[in-house]
Amino acid sequence: MVQCSGRLQCAGQPPTVAPSRQYTGSLAGVKSEAMGDMEPKSRPRLGLDEVRLAAERVSAHLHKTPVLTSTHLNALAGRQLFFKAEHLQKTGSFKARGACNAVFMEKQMNPESMGVVTDSSGNHAQAVAYAARCVGLPCTVVVPKGAPKVKCDAIQEYGASLVFCDPSPTARKETCARVAQETGKTIIHSSSNYHVIAGQGTLALELLEEIPDLDAILVPVSGGGMLAGVSVVAHLLQPKCQVYAVEPVGKDLQRCLEAKERLWPSPPVFLNTVADSIRLQEVGELTFPIICEYANHKVFTVTDEKMVQGMKLIFERMKQVVEAASGAGVYAAVHLLKDIQPKAKKTCNGARIHHQHCLRK
Repeated sequence: MVQCSGRLQCAGQPPTVAPSRQYTGSLAGVKSEAMGDMEPKSRPRLGLDEVRLAAERVSAHLHKTPVLTSTHLNALAGRQLFFKAEHLQKTGSFKARGACNAVFMEKQMNPESMGVVTDSSGNHAQAVAYAARCVGLPCTVVVPKGAPKVKCDAIQEYGASLVFCDPSPTARKETCARVAQETGKTIIHSSSNYHVIAGQGTLALELLEEIPDLDAILVPVSGGGMLAGVSVVAHLLQPKCQVYAVEPVGKDLQRCLEAKERLWPSPPVFLNTVADSIRLQEVGELTFPIICEYANHKVFTVTDEKMVQGMKLIFERMKQVVEAASGAGVYAAVHLLKDIQPKAKKTCNGARIHHQHCLRK
């Protein structure tokens, strides 16, 4: 682990990061090229030890969410489906896992911390604000102009202050860096942060301890923090379990994974999709090498119309209200996985915001 005490430094991120456009190496022990050229002993690790420590660190402040099932959805899919109900998590999403681990580590490693700052208008923002409140750290959240008032109100109710910026990934990043520079607060990135990734991995740890013989896990993806954490844990606990990403139209993740190269345009853009929580086109610099190594390179692309169908299906048959990103995972688990894994019998749909969807033999 690396202590982050300076300004402009992201908790959980090495001081020197030299990201490349192409990933070519192996992640032995789960170490990525994106970790930079530090000596091996100083590099952060991402393995079961780190995820289990994260689980212990955050357990008192989070729920162990239930795994839900539906006989009707099993029949439609032709396999057993399991849904990790992260919409019942603190702050309403899995994001509380990674945020709590990263913020708690910031407090532990830097007792004199000036606080934390992040850029988000949704689940990550609320999660960081909640985590900061748990340990008594000041929190600032950079949100784009025009963000829904209900989301801004929720962030402030957790005790965070808001700073508004233009609605683009570049503006959010630059404003967050400026706030960090001016206040001395530590940046907690939603995915490019090893403590966040380890925290998100606790979801798979819970899931595979409860249902150890899953054949596949489907994970709706934005920056890739959950996909990276789940992929690592699944590989180490259940190597035969395949982890698949689920994306909105336009993300083009499969082409990048197959090429092992970041082929997205620069600067980064937001996709035009109803699933606002997975609209970031590219995955993070730290998550991409991990995803390349441990996730299946097949990616399920789901249209907005199909996401809404997935949301309706979960509501009508399971009486659960989920976001569009979760609808994407539901639709992929029920309708698309059979074309790739016709013999798989047990699947978990790792829907990004509100559900994890899974499958087993």
